[in-house]
Amino acid sequence: MVGHVRGGSGGDDGVLRLAEAHRFANRPVRTGGTLHWDVLALYRGVLDGLRRAGELAGRSPRSVGIDAWAVDYGLLDATGSLIGNPVHYRDARTEGVAEQVAEVLPRTELYAATGLQELPFNTVYQLTAAQGTPALAAARQLLLVPDLIALWLTGEAGTELTNASTTQLIDPRTRDWSRPVAERLGIDLGLFAPLRGPGDPAGQLLAEALADTGLEGPVPVTAVGSHDTASAVVAVPAEGPRFAYIATGTWSLAGMELDAPVLTEDSRRANFTNELGVDGTVRFLRNVMGLWLLQECLRDWEEAGRPQDLGQLLDEAAKLPQLRHVVDAGDPEFLAPGRMPQRIAEACRRTGQPVPHTPAEFTRCVVDSLALAHRRAVDDARRLSGRDVDAVHIVGGGAHNTLLCRMTADACGLPVVAGPAEAAALGNVLVQARAAGAVHGELAQLRALLRTALPPVRHDPSGDRTPWDRAAARLHSAA
Repeated sequence: MVGHVRGGSGGDDGVLRLAEAHRFANRPVRTGGTLHWDVLALYRGVLDGLRRAGELAGRSPRSVGIDAWAVDYGLLDATGSLIGNPVHYRDARTEGVAEQVAEVLPRTELYAATGLQELPFNTVYQLTAAQGTPALAAARQLLLVPDLIALWLTGEAGTELTNASTTQLIDPRTRDWSRPVAERLGIDLGLFAPLRGPGDPAGQLLAEALADTGLEGPVPVTAVGSHDTASAVVAVPAEGPRFAYIATGTWSLAGMELDAPVLTEDSRRANFTNELGVDGTVRFLRNVMGLWLLQECLRDWEEAGRPQDLGQLLDEAAKLPQLRHVVDAGDPEFLAPGRMPQRIAEACRRTGQPVPHTPAEFTRCVVDSLALAHRRAVDDARRLSGRDVDAVHIVGGGAHNTLLCRMTADACGLPVVAGPAEAAALGNVLVQARAAGAVHGELAQLRALLRTALPPVRHDPSGDRTPWDRAAARLHSAA
Protein backbone atom coordinates (compact mmCIF):
# COMPACT_ATOMS: atom_id res chain seq x y z
CA MET A 1 0.00 0.00 0.00
CA VAL A 2 1.23 3.48 -0.88
CA GLY A 3 -0.36 6.35 1.02
CA HIS A 4 0.17 10.04 1.49
CA VAL A 5 -0.42 12.15 4.58
CA ARG A 6 -1.21 15.82 5.02
CA GLY A 7 -1.11 17.97 8.10
CA GLY A 8 0.20 17.18 11.56
CA SER A 9 1.75 19.30 14.27
CA GLY A 10 3.30 22.12 12.31
CA GLY A 11 1.53 20.93 9.14
CA ASP A 12 -1.07 22.66 7.00
CA ASP A 13 -3.95 22.54 9.51
CA GLY A 14 -2.64 20.63 12.53
CA VAL A 15 -4.59 17.51 11.55
CA LEU A 16 -3.16 14.16 10.51
CA ARG A 17 -4.85 12.63 7.48
CA LEU A 18 -3.98 9.40 5.67
CA ALA A 19 -5.21 8.75 2.13
CA GLU A 20 -4.59 5.57 0.19
CA ALA A 21 -2.96 6.51 -3.09
CA HIS A 22 -2.39 3.08 -4.57
CA ARG A 23 -2.64 -0.57 -3.55
CA PHE A 24 -0.96 -3.38 -5.44
CA ALA A 25 -0.87 -7.15 -5.19
CA ASN A 26 2.05 -9.14 -3.81
CA ARG A 27 1.87 -12.54 -5.48
CA PRO A 28 4.66 -15.08 -4.95
CA VAL A 29 5.74 -17.22 -7.88
CA ARG A 30 7.00 -20.81 -7.81
CA THR A 31 9.64 -21.68 -10.41
CA GLY A 32 11.92 -24.68 -10.51
CA GLY A 33 10.44 -25.94 -7.25
CA THR A 34 11.34 -22.75 -5.34
CA LEU A 35 8.89 -20.15 -4.07
CA HIS A 36 10.02 -16.60 -4.95
CA TRP A 37 8.87 -13.04 -4.45
CA ASP A 38 8.16 -11.12 -7.67
CA VAL A 39 10.21 -8.18 -6.42
CA LEU A 40 10.32 -6.38 -9.78
CA ALA A 41 6.52 -6.28 -9.83
CA LEU A 42 6.62 -4.88 -6.29
CA TYR A 43 9.02 -2.16 -7.38
CA ARG A 44 6.72 -1.32 -10.27
CA GLY A 45 3.88 -1.02 -7.77
CA VAL A 46 5.94 1.37 -5.64
CA LEU A 47 6.68 3.58 -8.66
CA ASP A 48 3.02 3.59 -9.68
CA GLY A 49 2.06 4.48 -6.12
CA LEU A 50 4.53 7.37 -5.95
CA ARG A 51 3.17 8.73 -9.22
CA ARG A 52 -0.39 8.53 -7.89
CA ALA A 53 0.58 10.10 -4.54
CA GLY A 54 2.11 13.04 -6.38
CA GLU A 55 -1.04 13.46 -8.46
CA LEU A 56 -3.28 13.40 -5.37
CA ALA A 57 -1.12 15.88 -3.46
CA GLY A 58 -0.56 18.13 -6.45
CA ARG A 59 3.16 18.25 -5.69
CA SER A 60 6.15 16.06 -4.97
CA PRO A 61 6.28 14.50 -1.49
CA ARG A 62 8.51 15.98 1.19
CA SER A 63 9.79 12.49 1.99
CA VAL A 64 9.41 8.82 1.05
CA GLY A 65 9.78 5.91 3.47
CA ILE A 66 9.81 2.18 2.72
CA ASP A 67 8.62 -0.61 5.01
CA ALA A 68 7.97 -4.25 4.20
CA TRP A 69 8.21 -7.67 5.78
CA ALA A 70 11.20 -9.16 7.56
CA VAL A 71 13.94 -11.79 7.05
CA ASP A 72 13.93 -12.07 3.23
CA TYR A 73 16.66 -10.56 1.07
CA GLY A 74 17.99 -10.01 -2.42
CA LEU A 75 21.54 -10.78 -3.52
CA LEU A 76 23.46 -8.41 -5.79
CA ASP A 77 26.51 -9.21 -7.90
CA ALA A 78 29.64 -7.09 -8.40
CA THR A 79 27.80 -4.85 -10.88
CA GLY A 80 24.92 -4.23 -8.47
CA SER A 81 22.54 -6.42 -10.47
CA LEU A 82 20.00 -8.61 -8.71
CA ILE A 83 20.87 -12.31 -8.74
CA GLY A 84 17.44 -13.83 -9.18
CA ASN A 85 14.21 -13.00 -7.37
CA PRO A 86 14.38 -13.23 -3.55
CA VAL A 87 13.32 -16.58 -2.11
CA HIS A 88 10.06 -16.53 -0.12
CA TYR A 89 10.36 -17.29 3.58
CA ARG A 90 7.61 -19.93 3.22
CA ASP A 91 9.79 -21.91 0.80
CA ALA A 92 10.80 -25.37 2.01
CA ARG A 93 14.57 -24.83 1.65
CA THR A 94 15.01 -24.14 5.38
CA GLU A 95 13.33 -27.33 6.60
CA GLY A 96 15.63 -28.97 9.13
CA VAL A 97 18.22 -26.18 8.93
CA ALA A 98 17.62 -24.96 12.49
CA GLU A 99 18.77 -28.34 13.74
CA GLN A 100 21.93 -28.11 11.60
CA VAL A 101 22.70 -24.66 12.99
CA ALA A 102 22.15 -25.89 16.55
CA GLU A 103 24.91 -28.47 16.06
CA VAL A 104 27.34 -25.62 15.37
CA LEU A 105 25.88 -23.00 17.71
CA PRO A 106 23.60 -24.36 20.45
CA ARG A 107 20.18 -22.78 20.72
CA THR A 108 20.89 -21.39 24.18
CA GLU A 109 24.00 -19.58 22.96
CA LEU A 110 22.31 -18.24 19.83
CA TYR A 111 19.41 -16.85 21.86
CA ALA A 112 21.69 -15.33 24.51
CA ALA A 113 23.57 -13.51 21.74
CA THR A 114 20.65 -12.35 19.57
CA GLY A 115 17.44 -12.76 21.58
CA LEU A 116 15.51 -13.94 18.54
CA GLN A 117 12.86 -16.63 18.61
CA GLU A 118 13.53 -19.74 16.58
CA LEU A 119 11.51 -19.59 13.40
CA PRO A 120 12.46 -21.87 10.50
CA PHE A 121 12.72 -18.95 8.08
CA ASN A 122 15.01 -16.64 10.08
CA THR A 123 17.67 -15.11 7.85
CA VAL A 124 20.47 -17.10 9.49
CA TYR A 125 18.71 -20.30 8.46
CA GLN A 126 18.09 -19.00 4.95
CA LEU A 127 21.77 -18.09 4.58
CA THR A 128 22.83 -21.47 5.96
CA ALA A 129 20.55 -23.19 3.46
CA ALA A 130 22.04 -21.05 0.67
CA GLN A 131 25.66 -21.86 1.48
CA GLY A 132 27.42 -23.49 -1.45
CA THR A 133 24.93 -22.19 -4.02
CA PRO A 134 26.16 -20.31 -7.11
CA ALA A 135 23.96 -17.32 -6.21
CA LEU A 136 25.54 -16.81 -2.79
CA ALA A 137 29.01 -17.44 -4.20
CA ALA A 138 28.48 -14.67 -6.77
CA ALA A 139 26.94 -12.24 -4.29
CA ARG A 140 28.80 -9.09 -3.30
CA GLN A 141 25.96 -7.49 -1.37
CA LEU A 142 22.84 -8.61 0.49
CA LEU A 143 19.91 -6.27 1.03
CA LEU A 144 16.73 -6.96 2.97
CA VAL A 145 13.63 -6.38 0.85
CA PRO A 146 12.78 -2.79 1.91
CA ASP A 147 16.44 -1.82 1.62
CA LEU A 148 16.54 -3.32 -1.88
CA ILE A 149 13.58 -1.15 -2.93
CA ALA A 150 15.29 1.87 -1.37
CA LEU A 151 18.48 1.11 -3.30
CA TRP A 152 16.62 1.05 -6.61
CA LEU A 153 14.96 4.36 -5.76
CA THR A 154 18.11 6.18 -4.61
CA GLY A 155 21.23 4.28 -5.65
CA GLU A 156 22.32 4.26 -1.97
CA ALA A 157 22.62 1.04 0.03
CA GLY A 158 21.92 0.70 3.73
CA THR A 159 20.63 -1.85 6.21
CA GLU A 160 17.85 -0.45 8.39
CA LEU A 161 18.23 -1.54 12.01
CA THR A 162 14.71 -2.66 12.97
CA ASN A 163 14.63 -5.08 10.05
CA ALA A 164 18.26 -6.11 10.53
CA SER A 165 17.29 -7.25 14.02
CA THR A 166 15.10 -9.97 12.47
CA THR A 167 18.08 -11.62 10.76
CA GLN A 168 19.26 -13.25 14.03
CA LEU A 169 22.61 -11.56 13.47
CA ILE A 170 22.08 -8.45 15.66
CA ASP A 171 22.91 -8.19 19.36
CA PRO A 172 19.86 -6.38 20.84
CA ARG A 173 21.95 -4.99 23.70
CA THR A 174 24.52 -3.24 21.52
CA ARG A 175 22.13 -2.71 18.57
CA ASP A 176 24.98 -3.80 16.30
CA TRP A 177 26.02 -6.95 14.46
CA SER A 178 26.86 -10.00 16.55
CA ARG A 179 30.19 -10.81 14.96
CA PRO A 180 30.79 -13.96 17.05
CA VAL A 181 27.51 -15.46 15.79
CA ALA A 182 28.34 -14.63 12.17
CA GLU A 183 31.84 -16.11 12.50
CA ARG A 184 30.58 -19.32 14.09
CA LEU A 185 28.03 -19.81 11.30
CA GLY A 186 30.32 -18.79 8.44
CA ILE A 187 28.19 -15.79 7.46
CA ASP A 188 30.03 -12.90 5.83
CA LEU A 189 28.81 -9.67 7.43
CA GLY A 190 30.67 -7.81 4.68
CA LEU A 191 27.71 -8.62 2.45
CA PHE A 192 25.53 -6.24 4.45
CA ALA A 193 25.42 -2.51 3.77
CA PRO A 194 26.09 -0.12 6.69
CA LEU A 195 23.43 0.00 9.39
CA ARG A 196 21.11 2.99 9.57
CA GLY A 197 18.26 3.77 11.94
CA PRO A 198 14.71 5.11 11.66
CA GLY A 199 14.83 8.82 10.86
CA ASP A 200 18.22 8.67 9.15
CA PRO A 201 18.49 10.07 5.61
CA ALA A 202 18.52 7.32 2.97
CA GLY A 203 19.27 9.28 -0.20
CA GLN A 204 17.13 11.00 -2.82
CA LEU A 205 15.10 9.68 -5.73
CA LEU A 206 17.29 9.05 -8.75
CA ALA A 207 16.63 10.81 -12.02
CA GLU A 208 15.20 7.61 -13.49
CA ALA A 209 12.82 7.22 -10.52
CA LEU A 210 11.71 10.83 -10.94
CA ALA A 211 11.09 10.19 -14.64
CA ASP A 212 9.12 7.02 -13.88
CA THR A 213 6.95 8.74 -11.27
CA GLY A 214 6.52 12.18 -12.81
CA LEU A 215 7.80 13.81 -9.61
CA GLU A 216 10.06 16.83 -9.41
CA GLY A 217 13.23 16.52 -7.37
CA PRO A 218 14.76 16.61 -5.01
CA VAL A 219 12.65 14.01 -3.20
CA PRO A 220 14.41 12.66 -0.09
CA VAL A 221 14.02 9.10 1.11
CA THR A 222 14.00 8.66 4.89
CA ALA A 223 14.78 5.44 6.74
CA VAL A 224 11.80 4.38 8.86
CA GLY A 225 11.04 1.28 10.88
CA SER A 226 11.42 -0.73 7.69
CA HIS A 227 10.14 -3.89 9.32
CA ASP A 228 6.42 -3.19 9.00
CA THR A 229 5.78 -4.32 12.58
CA ALA A 230 8.29 -1.75 13.87
CA SER A 231 6.33 0.96 12.04
CA ALA A 232 3.01 -0.49 13.23
CA VAL A 233 4.09 -0.36 16.88
CA VAL A 234 4.92 3.35 16.50
CA ALA A 235 1.23 3.81 15.61
CA VAL A 236 -0.14 1.97 18.66
CA PRO A 237 -2.24 4.77 20.24
CA ALA A 238 -1.40 3.83 23.83
CA GLU A 239 -1.78 6.40 26.61
CA GLY A 240 0.99 4.99 28.81
CA PRO A 241 3.60 2.25 28.99
CA ARG A 242 1.36 -0.49 30.45
CA PHE A 243 0.06 -1.94 27.21
CA ALA A 244 0.37 -5.01 25.06
CA TYR A 245 -0.07 -4.91 21.31
CA ILE A 246 -1.10 -7.32 18.60
CA ALA A 247 -0.09 -6.23 15.10
CA THR A 248 -2.47 -8.24 12.96
CA GLY A 249 -2.37 -9.24 9.35
CA THR A 250 -0.98 -12.35 7.74
CA TRP A 251 0.79 -12.77 11.08
CA SER A 252 -0.24 -11.75 14.57
CA LEU A 253 2.79 -10.21 16.32
CA ALA A 254 1.77 -10.20 19.96
CA GLY A 255 3.82 -8.75 22.78
CA MET A 256 5.00 -5.62 24.59
CA GLU A 257 7.25 -2.63 24.03
CA LEU A 258 10.24 -2.71 26.40
CA ASP A 259 13.31 -0.62 27.11
CA ALA A 260 15.70 -3.59 27.16
CA PRO A 261 15.74 -7.16 25.81
CA VAL A 262 14.72 -10.19 27.87
CA LEU A 263 17.36 -12.85 27.22
CA THR A 264 16.46 -15.42 29.86
CA GLU A 265 16.21 -19.14 29.27
CA ASP A 266 12.50 -18.96 30.14
CA SER A 267 12.07 -16.40 27.37
CA ARG A 268 13.86 -18.65 24.89
CA ARG A 269 11.73 -21.65 25.84
CA ALA A 270 8.61 -19.56 25.40
CA ASN A 271 9.90 -18.65 21.91
CA PHE A 272 9.77 -14.90 22.46
CA THR A 273 11.75 -12.58 20.27
CA ASN A 274 13.57 -9.32 21.01
CA GLU A 275 13.38 -7.28 17.83
CA LEU A 276 14.51 -3.67 17.80
CA GLY A 277 12.02 -0.84 17.58
CA VAL A 278 12.00 2.90 17.01
CA ASP A 279 13.62 5.24 19.57
CA GLY A 280 15.73 2.57 21.23
CA THR A 281 12.80 0.32 22.12
CA VAL A 282 12.58 -3.47 21.98
CA ARG A 283 9.65 -5.35 20.47
CA PHE A 284 9.29 -8.28 22.85
CA LEU A 285 6.83 -10.55 21.08
CA ARG A 286 5.83 -13.92 19.76
CA ASN A 287 4.81 -14.69 16.18
CA VAL A 288 1.36 -16.25 15.89
CA MET A 289 0.23 -17.60 12.52
CA GLY A 290 -2.39 -14.83 12.25
CA LEU A 291 -5.09 -14.21 9.67
CA TRP A 292 -3.03 -16.27 7.22
CA LEU A 293 -5.14 -19.21 8.43
CA LEU A 294 -8.35 -17.55 7.27
CA GLN A 295 -6.77 -16.07 4.13
CA GLU A 296 -5.67 -19.52 3.04
CA CYS A 297 -9.10 -20.99 3.76
CA LEU A 298 -10.68 -18.29 1.59
CA ARG A 299 -8.19 -19.00 -1.20
CA ASP A 300 -8.88 -22.74 -0.99
CA TRP A 301 -12.66 -22.25 -1.22
CA GLU A 302 -12.30 -19.86 -4.14
CA GLU A 303 -10.08 -22.27 -6.05
CA ALA A 304 -12.65 -25.01 -5.40
CA GLY A 305 -15.34 -22.83 -6.98
CA ARG A 306 -16.97 -21.90 -3.66
CA PRO A 307 -15.92 -18.27 -3.08
CA GLN A 308 -16.97 -16.78 0.26
CA ASP A 309 -17.73 -13.24 1.40
CA LEU A 310 -15.58 -12.54 4.46
CA GLY A 311 -18.01 -10.12 6.11
CA GLN A 312 -20.87 -12.59 5.78
CA LEU A 313 -18.69 -15.42 7.07
CA LEU A 314 -17.76 -13.44 10.19
CA ASP A 315 -21.42 -12.57 10.83
CA GLU A 316 -22.37 -16.26 10.56
CA ALA A 317 -19.41 -17.33 12.70
CA ALA A 318 -20.41 -14.90 15.47
CA LYS A 319 -23.72 -16.79 15.86
CA LEU A 320 -21.99 -20.16 16.40
CA PRO A 321 -20.96 -21.56 19.81
CA GLN A 322 -17.51 -20.39 20.83
CA LEU A 323 -14.52 -22.67 21.42
CA ARG A 324 -16.18 -25.78 20.03
CA HIS A 325 -13.01 -26.47 18.06
CA VAL A 326 -9.62 -24.76 18.48
CA VAL A 327 -6.16 -25.39 17.06
CA ASP A 328 -2.70 -24.18 18.03
CA ALA A 329 -2.33 -21.06 15.87
CA GLY A 330 1.41 -21.08 16.48
CA ASP A 331 1.95 -24.58 15.13
CA PRO A 332 4.47 -24.68 12.23
CA GLU A 333 2.22 -27.19 10.47
CA PHE A 334 0.16 -24.20 9.28
CA LEU A 335 3.13 -22.28 7.84
CA ALA A 336 3.09 -23.54 4.25
CA PRO A 337 0.37 -22.53 1.78
CA GLY A 338 -2.31 -24.90 0.54
CA ARG A 339 -5.04 -27.19 1.91
CA MET A 340 -5.65 -25.03 4.98
CA PRO A 341 -9.23 -26.21 5.72
CA GLN A 342 -8.09 -29.83 5.48
CA ARG A 343 -5.12 -29.21 7.77
CA ILE A 344 -7.32 -27.45 10.34
CA ALA A 345 -9.77 -30.35 10.20
CA GLU A 346 -6.94 -32.86 10.65
CA ALA A 347 -5.63 -30.94 13.67
CA CYS A 348 -9.09 -30.97 15.29
CA ARG A 349 -9.48 -34.68 14.58
CA ARG A 350 -6.03 -35.45 15.97
CA THR A 351 -6.83 -33.62 19.22
CA GLY A 352 -10.18 -35.36 19.69
CA GLN A 353 -12.36 -32.35 18.92
CA PRO A 354 -15.40 -31.97 16.66
CA VAL A 355 -14.30 -31.28 13.09
CA PRO A 356 -15.60 -28.08 11.43
CA HIS A 357 -17.47 -28.66 8.18
CA THR A 358 -18.95 -25.39 6.94
CA PRO A 359 -16.97 -22.25 6.01
CA ALA A 360 -18.58 -20.45 8.98
CA GLU A 361 -17.43 -23.22 11.34
CA PHE A 362 -13.87 -23.00 10.01
CA THR A 363 -14.00 -19.22 10.40
CA ARG A 364 -15.18 -19.55 14.01
CA CYS A 365 -12.41 -22.06 14.67
CA VAL A 366 -9.76 -19.70 13.27
CA VAL A 367 -11.02 -16.66 15.21
CA ASP A 368 -11.27 -18.54 18.51
CA SER A 369 -7.86 -20.13 17.96
CA LEU A 370 -6.25 -16.76 17.25
CA ALA A 371 -7.85 -15.21 20.36
CA LEU A 372 -6.53 -18.12 22.42
CA ALA A 373 -3.03 -17.67 20.95
CA HIS A 374 -3.22 -13.92 21.62
CA ARG A 375 -4.12 -14.62 25.25
CA ARG A 376 -1.20 -16.99 25.68
CA ALA A 377 1.26 -14.53 24.11
CA VAL A 378 0.06 -11.60 26.24
CA ASP A 379 0.10 -13.67 29.44
CA ASP A 380 3.60 -14.96 28.67
CA ALA A 381 4.88 -11.47 27.82
CA ARG A 382 3.63 -10.16 31.17
CA ARG A 383 5.18 -13.05 33.05
CA LEU A 384 8.54 -12.99 31.28
CA SER A 385 8.99 -9.22 31.34
CA GLY A 386 7.70 -8.68 34.87
CA ARG A 387 5.49 -5.83 33.63
CA ASP A 388 1.73 -5.61 33.91
CA VAL A 389 -0.74 -4.65 31.20
CA ASP A 390 -3.85 -2.48 31.42
CA ALA A 391 -5.04 -2.88 27.82
CA VAL A 392 -4.33 -4.81 24.64
CA HIS A 393 -4.07 -2.77 21.44
CA ILE A 394 -4.97 -4.47 18.17
CA VAL A 395 -3.64 -2.66 15.12
CA GLY A 396 -3.51 -3.67 11.47
CA GLY A 397 -6.18 -5.42 9.45
CA GLY A 398 -7.56 -7.33 12.44
CA ALA A 399 -8.69 -4.06 14.02
CA HIS A 400 -11.69 -4.17 11.65
CA ASN A 401 -12.55 -7.74 12.70
CA THR A 402 -15.02 -7.09 15.51
CA LEU A 403 -15.41 -10.77 16.35
CA LEU A 404 -11.65 -11.24 16.69
CA CYS A 405 -11.37 -8.12 18.88
CA ARG A 406 -14.24 -9.22 21.14
CA MET A 407 -12.91 -12.75 21.51
CA THR A 408 -9.39 -11.46 22.24
CA ALA A 409 -10.81 -9.21 24.98
CA ASP A 410 -12.69 -12.14 26.50
CA ALA A 411 -9.71 -14.48 26.22
CA CYS A 412 -7.26 -12.00 27.77
CA GLY A 413 -9.68 -10.60 30.33
CA LEU A 414 -8.52 -7.13 29.32
CA PRO A 415 -9.96 -4.27 27.28
CA VAL A 416 -9.00 -4.45 23.62
CA VAL A 417 -8.40 -1.09 21.93
CA ALA A 418 -8.78 -1.53 18.17
CA GLY A 419 -7.17 0.65 15.54
CA PRO A 420 -5.68 2.05 13.47
CA ALA A 421 -5.97 -0.52 10.71
CA GLU A 422 -3.21 1.07 8.59
CA ALA A 423 -0.80 1.22 11.53
CA ALA A 424 2.34 0.37 9.55
CA ALA A 425 1.70 3.17 7.04
CA LEU A 426 0.95 5.67 9.82
CA GLY A 427 4.01 4.73 11.87
CA ASN A 428 6.13 4.97 8.74
CA VAL A 429 4.81 8.45 7.99
CA LEU A 430 5.15 9.73 11.56
CA VAL A 431 8.84 8.83 11.63
CA GLN A 432 9.33 10.63 8.32
CA ALA A 433 7.35 13.65 9.50
CA ARG A 434 9.42 13.91 12.67
CA ALA A 435 12.66 13.66 10.71
CA ALA A 436 11.42 16.48 8.45
CA GLY A 437 10.44 18.64 11.43
CA ALA A 438 6.71 18.49 10.64
CA VAL A 439 5.93 16.84 14.00
CA HIS A 440 7.92 16.80 17.21
CA GLY A 441 8.38 14.73 20.32
CA GLU A 442 8.93 11.16 21.43
CA LEU A 443 6.70 8.15 20.83
CA ALA A 444 4.21 9.34 23.46
CA GLN A 445 3.64 12.59 21.56
CA LEU A 446 3.30 10.81 18.22
CA ARG A 447 0.74 8.45 19.71
CA ALA A 448 -1.22 11.32 21.21
CA LEU A 449 -1.45 12.85 17.73
CA LEU A 450 -2.84 9.55 16.43
CA ARG A 451 -5.45 9.26 19.18
CA THR A 452 -6.78 12.67 18.26
CA ALA A 453 -6.76 12.06 14.52
CA LEU A 454 -8.04 8.46 14.55
CA PRO A 455 -9.87 7.63 17.80
CA PRO A 456 -9.68 3.86 18.42
CA VAL A 457 -12.60 1.58 19.34
CA ARG A 458 -12.71 -0.10 22.77
CA HIS A 459 -13.98 -3.65 23.35
CA ASP A 460 -14.44 -4.65 27.00
CA PRO A 461 -14.22 -8.30 28.11
CA SER A 462 -17.32 -10.20 29.20
CA GLY A 463 -15.62 -11.01 32.50
CA ASP A 464 -15.62 -14.82 32.38
CA ARG A 465 -12.34 -16.44 31.31
CA THR A 466 -13.37 -19.95 32.42
CA PRO A 467 -14.28 -21.22 28.92
CA TRP A 468 -10.92 -19.95 27.66
CA ASP A 469 -9.11 -21.65 30.55
CA ARG A 470 -10.78 -24.94 29.60
CA ALA A 471 -9.95 -24.52 25.91
CA ALA A 472 -6.31 -23.74 26.71
CA ALA A 473 -6.10 -26.81 28.96
CA ARG A 474 -7.63 -28.92 26.19
CA LEU A 475 -5.00 -27.84 23.72
CA HIS A 476 -2.20 -28.25 26.27
CA SER A 477 -3.24 -31.80 27.15
CA ALA A 478 -3.39 -32.74 23.47
CA ALA A 479 0.09 -31.37 22.76
